[in-house]
Amino acid sequence: MKKTALLLTYLTLMVSPFFINQSIAQGQVDQKTSSPYFFVKSDDPNVDQLPLKSTKANVNIAGVIADVTISQIYKNEGARPLEAIYVFPTSTRAAIYGMKMVVGQRVIEAEIQEKNKARKTYETAKENGQRTSLLEQERPNVFLMNVANIMPGDEIQVVVNYTELLIPDGGVYEFVYPTVVGPRFAGESTQNESFTNTPYLKAGKMPSYEFGLNVWLSGGLPIQDVACTSHKINTKYEGTAAANIDLDATEKNGGNRDFILQYQLAGGKIQEGLLLYEHEDENYFLMMVQPPKKVKAEDIPPREYVFIVDVSGSMNGFPLDISKKLMRNLMTSLRPSDKFNVMLFASTSSVLAQQSLDASAQNVERAINFLGNSSGSGGTRLISALEKALKLPRAEEGISRSFVVITDGYISVEQEAFDLVRNNLDNANLFAFGIGSGVNRHLIEGLAHIGQGQPAIVTDQAGASEAAEKFRHYIQSPVLTRVKASFKDFQVYDMEPAVLPDVMGDRPVVFFGKYKGEASGNIQIKGYSGRKKVKTAFDVGSVKPDKKNAALRYLWARERIRLLDDYNNLRSDEARIREITRLGLGYNLMTAYTSFVAVDKEIIKDKTEETASVKQALPLPQGVPNYAVGFSPAIEGVVIKGINKEIFSSSSVYRFIALIFGAGLIFIGWRKLG
Repeated sequence: MKKTALLLTYLTLMVSPFFINQSIAQGQVDQKTSSPYFFVKSDDPNVDQLPLKSTKANVNIAGVIADVTISQIYKNEGARPLEAIYVFPTSTRAAIYGMKMVVGQRVIEAEIQEKNKARKTYETAKENGQRTSLLEQERPNVFLMNVANIMPGDEIQVVVNYTELLIPDGGVYEFVYPTVVGPRFAGESTQNESFTNTPYLKAGKMPSYEFGLNVWLSGGLPIQDVACTSHKINTKYEGTAAANIDLDATEKNGGNRDFILQYQLAGGKIQEGLLLYEHEDENYFLMMVQPPKKVKAEDIPPREYVFIVDVSGSMNGFPLDISKKLMRNLMTSLRPSDKFNVMLFASTSSVLAQQSLDASAQNVERAINFLGNSSGSGGTRLISALEKALKLPRAEEGISRSFVVITDGYISVEQEAFDLVRNNLDNANLFAFGIGSGVNRHLIEGLAHIGQGQPAIVTDQAGASEAAEKFRHYIQSPVLTRVKASFKDFQVYDMEPAVLPDVMGDRPVVFFGKYKGEASGNIQIKGYSGRKKVKTAFDVGSVKPDKKNAALRYLWARERIRLLDDYNNLRSDEARIREITRLGLGYNLMTAYTSFVAVDKEIIKDKTEETASVKQALPLPQGVPNYAVGFSPAIEGVVIKGINKEIFSSSSVYRFIALIFGAGLIFIGWRKLG
């Protein structure tokens, strides 16, 4: 009987990998993320699984406004018609105002339509055999491009236009062009979102498509200190106030990390002041004012900091290493009058102490050891961590309290996080520090925006120390509080934001709005810097409206949408949705409820001919390990319409190990039994 049991054990070990395979293929294993892991080519030579051949951005920066044209080229080198599905990011502040599709010599301008109508238009055109493209918003900075009926040999170009405002920080301007959407942990999400199912290449594998970028920079004042912290560039100056910037030829596969360009104007000046634009029946303005210098340390009240640190699988490696350095930097610079606490989170969360500790050397060392023992594994359950942190008791009544979230942001529950912070604004300010080469900027910037704090992002080891020091100054040095704008003889309405936030660093005060009548009168900015009252006045009549400022119309509407929808899931009523849809249709802008759709009139495919739908595999952001997209780096997969291929590539190895292990057990047991 005992020998029979041993034989059954042996057989179970031998066949268990097969059943593991079947469970994975049938979706029965907890896969940690919704991503189908890594991309593997099909054996079918008739299906081209990499239809995106190149993506390039042409950027025109004039003053504080960047206008960006993205060109994506899809080519079908297979033998069947294709539908290409590609997920890509833009800036969180981008106002997407145009799209067109180019087929040979034909240019098809896209229309902005209500989202469901645009999807129906696309599906109908696809069914009719027409070339068609659809651009939909998945997040305010994540978009889904569908291009249907790409015939064998076809090359289709899709062009997307957007504009954004560049806000200087400490006299440094920064333009960021996100290149890849990082994987999203969907464990806390209640929504079924297709973009979280994007396939990924293995860590370290370069993108299959070519990446290009060109920037024309016109600063208005002499430009100095142009630098790219992410890619190699070639800069050619045109006089003192303009420059042409190209990616180096070695960067053609550089689409696996954000492109980051920084520059300064002569003397560290910024282009503060007023911009005006007149458009038919509406006039627009933008005001940018430099705040005073940082206040003295003695004017800053005692503070309490609660550090909430992501130690999940996607943080494994340099992101977690940088987090540890950042924490050491922040905690060792706390004043004796400050208090602090540390919470670590992944699939679960743990806290250093049940209430904040004095910032003594002994307690700081205890916290550093607490963080030092973490290695990076598991999912990213930010919501439960925030809920626990917000319930921690305040150190003292009246103390200035701040939460600092440190993460790469690879989650899909941004709206839930924003709502949680918004509902606890009376509890504390919130600062967000993003770490990684392709962080979820929507989450990082949104948390800080709603929490009335400041975001910061570091993308590599080289810039970690400088970014950490800069961030420390932000969270410990308020510059301007209780900020208010007033207007005399200048008829302003629809100002965004309606309430100006505190300024925590050397960043200008920025607000948009509309105005009626003549551009006259003055604008006053008031606030407190430390214990001093500050007031700045600006003469509106000294500035003339300029057609070159046409982007103000898009930027104002995008800011209104941002506050209505990007960071707001609380009011899901129909009135709010109608308002966002009205703004999207009226201003020709992409929103969560409006999409761009382009349809070629020519019918090029028979309705009965089968079309293969292919999801473009994305590179994992540079520095992100395989742990970010699954529990095992042995799994590879690709999703094709009607086909779901999941390969447990190491199953033969596991069977061999099981065979040897089982044989050993049988041998030992058999000997003992006689």
